Amino acid sequence: MLRRLHPEQPESFAFTPDNLAWAEGQITKYPEGRQASAVIPLLWRAQEQEGWLTQKAIETVADMLGMAYIRVLEVATFYFMFQLQPVGSVAHVQVCGTTTCMICGAEDLIGVCKEKIAPKAHVVSPDGKFSWEEVECLGSCANAPMAQIGKDYYEDLTAERLGEILDELAAGKVPVPGPQNGRYGSEPLGGPVVLTAHVDGRAQYNASVALATDIGDTVKRIDGSEVPLRTPWRDRSDEDGDAVPDTHAPKLSGGASADDTGIDKREAPVTPAGEPKQPVEGGSEQPAETAGTRPEALDAPREGGADDLKKIKGVGPKLEELCNSLGFYHYDQIANWTPDEVAWVDENLQGFRGRVTRDEWVAQARTLAAGGETEFSQRSGEGDDADE
Repeated sequence: MLRRLHPEQPESFAFTPDNLAWAEGQITKYPEGRQASAVIPLLWRAQEQEGWLTQKAIETVADMLGMAYIRVLEVATFYFMFQLQPVGSVAHVQVCGTTTCMICGAEDLIGVCKEKIAPKAHVVSPDGKFSWEEVECLGSCANAPMAQIGKDYYEDLTAERLGEILDELAAGKVPVPGPQNGRYGSEPLGGPVVLTAHVDGRAQYNASVALATDIGDTVKRIDGSEVPLRTPWRDRSDEDGDAVPDTHAPKLSGGASADDTGIDKREAPVTPAGEPKQPVEGGSEQPAETAGTRPEALDAPREGGADDLKKIKGVGPKLEELCNSLGFYHYDQIANWTPDEVAWVDENLQGFRGRVTRDEWVAQARTLAAGGETEFSQRSGEGDDADE
């Protein structure tokens, strides 16, 4: 379905001070250069504040994140949860029309919306208070049929009850969300059949309904004052230890011109071509200095050929080739490694660091060097693949 911005747009958009503080907090979740990851949360908060996404809201979010307008528009038009046209000033009703709800009476609920709100979806009622649409499964099949009104679910609905809810909302009241037929949650209609000992003394509402009634934000336009601002990820900056910078993050383009797609803010890092970190063949070249002590290496396998290192659990063809390139061909070489030598090899197995310690190569190699078999080598002889 082709989705476009509404032809009639307000002239401006601005987050409320509390929503702006919330949005800025969300942006700090992400490393420098990756703020675009916050695009969906910020668009959603803009919609919660206004009821729908305006062009100015999309542009504001793009400016905050340093993104081209077209990139944020692509997100807004792709996800149907974003409303691109005005909605009712009191509530937007989303009726679930998927299988379970449809079987249980969703068509009757849609009929109520057509009668009391507007004949077609996404059209605001004459009094400007309501709008509606049919949506895909909202995940409350056990309480079908149901509808999401504002932020909360109204479940176990009948056409009559939905009409009453709309009337109450129009009068400025907010009906208690959740099941509308007396059920506490999603237990059987006849009452709980398990955990019945917990029925007595339970809270007045289930957790979802209790949260809705405590905050009171069911159909409220969110201004950011509803709950305290929490950014626990910021608090971690005070912990001991230095953060390791992400050297692979995108960098600002430094004024580079935009291409035809409109991407003008970020350039992917390019790793220059160079020599391989490890020699592909032979053991004569020395890797960079690292922790531990390099074990004695061979320039080539002894007479009779190299041992099958793939019999060591954790060694596959690629890792065997890497070991050979470092001058390690035989079980007895590995069996005699000291802790310092193990540390050196662990550090220099590019792409496989830590494998020697993790898979206990030395112990396995001692058994194999003595002519024995390990449990893994027996299995590998039967055709099992080595872990790599």
